[in-house]
Amino acid sequence: MSDLIITAAVTGSIHTPTMSPALPITPTQIIDEAVRSYEAGAAIVHLHARNPSDGRPSSDLDLFEEIVTGVSARCPVLINLTTGGSPTQTAEERLGVIARFAPPVASFNCGSMNFGLFRMIDRYSTWQHPWEREYLAASSEFVIRNSFGSMATFAAAFAEHGTLPELEVYDIGMIESVRALIDAGTLPARPVFMQFVLGILGGAGASVDNLLMMVRTAERLLGADIIWSTAAAGRSQLPMCLTALALGGHVRVGLEDNLWFGRGTLATSSADQVTRIGRIARELGREPASPERAKEILGLPRPRQAVTA
Repeated sequence: MSDLIITAAVTGSIHTPTMSPALPITPTQIIDEAVRSYEAGAAIVHLHARNPSDGRPSSDLDLFEEIVTGVSARCPVLINLTTGGSPTQTAEERLGVIARFAPPVASFNCGSMNFGLFRMIDRYSTWQHPWEREYLAASSEFVIRNSFGSMATFAAAFAEHGTLPELEVYDIGMIESVRALIDAGTLPARPVFMQFVLGILGGAGASVDNLLMMVRTAERLLGADIIWSTAAAGRSQLPMCLTALALGGHVRVGLEDNLWFGRGTLATSSADQVTRIGRIARELGREPASPERAKEILGLPRPRQAVTA
């Protein structure tokens, strides 16, 4: 079994402040969570930004700069910035982090999809901020748009700034799209770093059958040497990550995907989830990778490429 890359996704754009007091909102809180996750064994931290006054997902590049600078000053963890952002952000807003920061890794959504969060509304009777319920209710109309044309634009920006795409795949059709983008020369043929995201309403459900189907399809279309990881929403996080451990894949945990540590028990930090999955991995004979080892596995740093219009 290979060394294990653990990614910690520490805040995201799905959950809202009402849902957990541990959800990091301010740049300082997000920085602290990222550092704690690194110290617990994460090689990569996946970062979003939020409005520090009310926790709303934000594309403000000055907030991202504060977060990126703060994390980099305190630990050598690999930084993976979102270009998925939130369903309410434009493609231009989502892509801004690449030109500004040229991160070593960034998320790259591999197709359009519905993104339903509205089922969470019934779990809460009161809200800290008015935007929270409105945001979740509006998700019945959310479509994250990633056309082939916009994906080509994103891919060109990634190549120009030497950023490795973490190919976020929510359903099996997106794997076919990745194959088409590679065949067209839009995406690099190697390395292929793929994140299977399960359990979002609008994408594939979180089940062992679905994960196996996605892994087998990706290996058939793209080759057995692809690098893949899995992330799953809510209580499905641990079962899906355990399946990935057994299959030789990598894992993503953290409060972006799952606010809970166990039945009825909120997680106090993404680091709790990192510590647990690292312990289980060692018991299965897989050693959590350091950031330096993760760079070797992922072929980082990536060369920058001149891109012409």
